[in-house]
Amino acid sequence: MRKLLLALALVVCVAAGAFAWSSMRDAGPIAVRPPDVEVDTPALRATKARIGMEDCTPGTGEPVAGGLPDMTLPCLGGGPDVALSSLRGPMLINLWQARCEPCRLEMPALEEFHQQYGDRVRLVGIDFNDVHPDGALALAEETGVTYPSVADPGGELMVEDAFAIARRGLPAFVFVDETGKVVGQDSGGVESVDEVRELVAEHLDIEL
Repeated sequence: MRKLLLALALVVCVAAGAFAWSSMRDAGPIAVRPPDVEVDTPALRATKARIGMEDCTPGTGEPVAGGLPDMTLPCLGGGPDVALSSLRGPMLINLWQARCEPCRLEMPALEEFHQQYGDRVRLVGIDFNDVHPDGALALAEETGVTYPSVADPGGELMVEDAFAIARRGLPAFVFVDETGKVVGQDSGGVESVDEVRELVAEHLDIEL
């Protein structure tokens, strides 16, 4: 029954994402206008500290062809801003948001992966197209998540090819190798660490 509910939720998310993307394409060029959303406030910092979510870690690399976009995003709940193009893998990026039920269901497995394999494959979240940072941190607390997340409240990444998978709906994964190149994208909805390991093996060619 749980798998059936998850499948139905994923279908709804995918359909909604496809409809939204189709509507934007039909309307012509996409104009992304980030909302006036504060993702770093004293209240959010207090929540982040209480739940033990890690701070974001900026990268040190230069932009590369086929890599992440040259865009800087704030750390959810406070912390250093992150220039995406500076990040190097091996890395698993998870796009999620507060009101995404499939995201909620998979986050415990992602946290378990982070605890077991985070020293070999870095896990970073992106609170994507989400104007409720308080709700996002509440979800992180509910699911026990401690891996860091940057925030993209305006959905600016929607237009970037490196994050095209997000147009289908959430959750979604982007895989980055050690050179900074995006080597894979996949839909989320995992239920176990084994499923995450399989995705890592498929896209990053790393056996864990």
